[in-house]
Amino acid sequence: MELLPAGCKLTSDTLQSIISSNIKSKPKTYCLLDYGSTKKDLLYFLQIPPYKTIFNDRALVSDLLQLMENVSLALPFLESLDYFSEYDTYTYRHILMVFALSTLLAKDLIPDYKMRIKRVSTSPTHDLGKTCIPLNILKKTTPLTKAEYKTLEHHTIAGYVLITYYQRNHTDLAAVVARDHHEKKNGSGYPRGIELKDLLVEIIAACDVYDALISPRPYRPVSFDNRSALEEITSRAEKNEINWEVVRLLIAYNRKNNNGKIKADISFEKRGTEPPGNIYGKTAE
Repeated sequence: MELLPAGCKLTSDTLQSIISSNIKSKPKTYCLLDYGSTKKDLLYFLQIPPYKTIFNDRALVSDLLQLMENVSLALPFLESLDYFSEYDTYTYRHILMVFALSTLLAKDLIPDYKMRIKRVSTSPTHDLGKTCIPLNILKKTTPLTKAEYKTLEHHTIAGYVLITYYQRNHTDLAAVVARDHHEKKNGSGYPRGIELKDLLVEIIAACDVYDALISPRPYRPVSFDNRSALEEITSRAEKNEINWEVVRLLIAYNRKNNNGKIKADISFEKRGTEPPGNIYGKTAE
C-alpha cells in the first residue's frame, strides 16, 4: 500500500488527503499484552541485564503490568510486531523494551494515572515506520552510506503517515511520537530539527537511545556496557539533547538500592568506553 509517492511534501492538504483515502471501518483494537507471545517475550527480556536491575522490584513490575494491560492497539499496529518478530528481532525486542522503560519512567514523571495510560499507549508504535525501511538497511552489519542513513531516518515520517492514516488524525499523539522521537531538546535532531518540549516524547526519546546503546545490534558485535551507556546519555543531556530529569531518573533506577530515591546524583566523571567495532551513528562516507 502506497499512501504517498516518493518525494511528496507533507502539507495540511496532503495529510487530509491521506485521512480521506481511508474509507475502511476503523480497525479493531486489542490488548497489547494479550496479543501473541508479547507478554511472555516482554517478561523474558526484563530478566536480561541491565533490565534485571531496573525492574528488580516484583511489586513494581506487577503494577506496571497492570497499567500495560490497559494499553490496546489497532490490529495493523499489532501486526507490525509480528513482522518484526519474524524478520527483525532486534527491532521487535527494542520496541518492547522502550515500551516497558518509558512506562516505568512515566510512573514518576506523569502522575495522573489515566493520562499516563493514554500517553504510554503511544510508545509501542514509535518505530512503526521501520516497516517501510528495507531489511537490508535495518539489518546491515557494516556502516550505512549517507543515502542509506537518509532512508533509515525516513522511518519517522513513514510512521507518522501510517498512524495518521489508520487513526484518521494527523495530531494523534502516537503519530506525533513516531514523527518526533528522534528530535532533541536543542533542535539538532530529525526529521524537522525542532526543539523537543513534550515530556512524553522526551521520555521515549531517551529510552530509545538508552536501549539502542545497551542492546546487541546488527551493526555492532558488542553492545555498550551499562556504565558507558549511562555516561553517553549523560553527555547528551549536557549538550541539551536529552531531558536531564529523565536521565536522572533512568540512572536512579539503574542503582540496585535506590531506596525509593527517584532522582540520582549525577557523576560527570567519564570512565566508560565505547565497544570495539562500534559504528552506532556513523556512516561509511
